[in-house]
Amino acid sequence: MNIGEAARASGISAKMIRHYEAIGLISAGRGANQYRVYMQADVAELRFIRHARDLGFSLQDVKRLLDLWRNRARASAEVKRLALDHVAALEAKAKSLNAMAESLRHLAEHCHGDARPDCPILEELAGKDDRHG
Repeated sequence: MNIGEAARASGISAKMIRHYEAIGLISAGRGANQYRVYMQADVAELRFIRHARDLGFSLQDVKRLLDLWRNRARASAEVKRLALDHVAALEAKAKSLNAMAESLRHLAEHCHGDARPDCPILEELAGKDDRHG
């Protein structure tokens, strides 16, 4: 199949497929006309990549996972370690995002939101936190 068909079958845009090929994540065969040719196994790899990216894995981790998936002699312990490391990173990011949301919520609660120019949100962003002087 051509790149457009592979894109439709995998749910990944042709542009991203070209990018994944350029960075060495996948490799496509070439037909007699030198156009890329994708087989069902290539589409399966593209779907694997899409699912891993949907779960937020970095391209570096996707490459590791893809290498492990391709290797039937793999140890599942390494796959589990990668997954749990990613869970920890996601949880840390969620904690950080929650802290940012709470900080903004606090600032918004202390902003009058009226015609007055005083605004603790802008003061905080400018580093003029009245609580510190």
